[in-house]
Amino acid sequence: MNSNPLLAGLESSRRTEPFVIFIFGVTGDLTRKKLMPALFSLYLKGMSRFKIVGFARREWSDDFFRERARDMLEDFPGASDEQLTSFLGRLSYLRSTFEDPEGYRQIDNYAGEFPNRIYYLSTPPSEYDRIIQNLGAHGLAKRSTGFTRIVVEKPFGHDYASAVALNNNLAQYFEESQIYRIDHYLGKETVQNIMLLRFGNAIYEPVWNNRYVDHIEITVAENIGVGTRGNYFEGAGTLRDMVQNHMFQLMSLTTMEPPNDLSADAIRGEKVKILRSLKPITYREIDEYTVRGQYSRGIIDGQEVPGYLEEEGVDPHSRTETFVALKVYLDTWRWAGVPIFLRSGKRLMRKVSEISVHFTEPPKQLFRNRHPSMNRNTLIMRIQPEEGITLNMNAKIPGYTTDMRPVNMDFAYGSAFGQATLEAYERLLFDAIVGDSTLYTRRDEIEASWTFITRILEGWKNDDTPIPAYSPGSSGPEESKELMGSIGSKWRRL
Repeated sequence: MNSNPLLAGLESSRRTEPFVIFIFGVTGDLTRKKLMPALFSLYLKGMSRFKIVGFARREWSDDFFRERARDMLEDFPGASDEQLTSFLGRLSYLRSTFEDPEGYRQIDNYAGEFPNRIYYLSTPPSEYDRIIQNLGAHGLAKRSTGFTRIVVEKPFGHDYASAVALNNNLAQYFEESQIYRIDHYLGKETVQNIMLLRFGNAIYEPVWNNRYVDHIEITVAENIGVGTRGNYFEGAGTLRDMVQNHMFQLMSLTTMEPPNDLSADAIRGEKVKILRSLKPITYREIDEYTVRGQYSRGIIDGQEVPGYLEEEGVDPHSRTETFVALKVYLDTWRWAGVPIFLRSGKRLMRKVSEISVHFTEPPKQLFRNRHPSMNRNTLIMRIQPEEGITLNMNAKIPGYTTDMRPVNMDFAYGSAFGQATLEAYERLLFDAIVGDSTLYTRRDEIEASWTFITRILEGWKNDDTPIPAYSPGSSGPEESKELMGSIGSKWRRL
């Protein structure tokens, strides 16, 4: 335990400032699946001076809230009943609708002696403005003692105009330094390791440019469908749900310039430069640079599954994409001419998230008897399910010839360090508690990414061609292969 850097941080006086976290929409799935386990894990690692207040409309009592939390944590590894009981004693429940002023007037009483506050918006996005305005109207956004921070879950708007409106509403009551826009992908160890891999190792940075990199692929694939989220997904689609936030964050970290230092604003400043350098896709270029698709009815893992248009809450005539692939370019000195391919979809072959950097061929082909696919080295950063890094290179097959085949040099977090990686929400909540916004998204990042994405959305509105279907368990629509084929290559196998 003493070697755990997170625990070491919690033991420092700066990091043990008492705080209260108000979770708006505490009765939802996010609390059950992510927030409560993350807070309990932090408690087990030394965080002790805190209070959790659930804010929601359901007619729960303190005791009922605590019993529900006990159910959420009953299978938590390594925790004793005494520890669980002590943690649950820090929970309270404030029953109120999000528009009722009386609920907000009770916040000071529920905070009690805790001077520092975090407001966590774990609600549908349609409630954000109402909660933000009520916090501001009741003087809860800025206080004379302690810190006040607000954590906002994605999506941050559904296009450029709505993202700007949300940011303006937040800025009316909160300083930018108080606002924590959470993207859970940034809490994953491999995502954080991208910067360390690039800037902490001398062998990578000299070849991390258009002279040595042929192209980059970023894939976020899921093998599940929309399930019970049909109503939400209809208003989002994969481009909004995955590309605008998660995948653009991965792209920015992979391609950004070295920051001057490791401060939050220095790092985020380099990321926003990348987003602003994206070469715009005009409506005339939509077919050349984008592919979308919808999964059809079929068989996956031996079971028949419905097509997207048959899912609950989905319009049978919907044109919402469950798959998207993009080819984008960065208008920068380092990356000029290097295509970056982004691919994300549901009901694909398997669940995987990875970044692969494909290097150029050797300048002279000495080994003519090798397989054609063996000529490019590839660096693969696996984000899930198994976090780690693989370098694919060519090696001679033992024997009397110079025949070659690809071999891998692997790094896996679990085997290298002998311990499980932190859950993303645990890391991100910890950072919000201590005031480190490095892994959170800044306003200008949000607006720069929406500027690019909104152009594509507008182009799709004017495109009435049929949306390609793809079979469950496949790698997506056939048209996506043509996108990669434009550079004479193929997608990495899922």
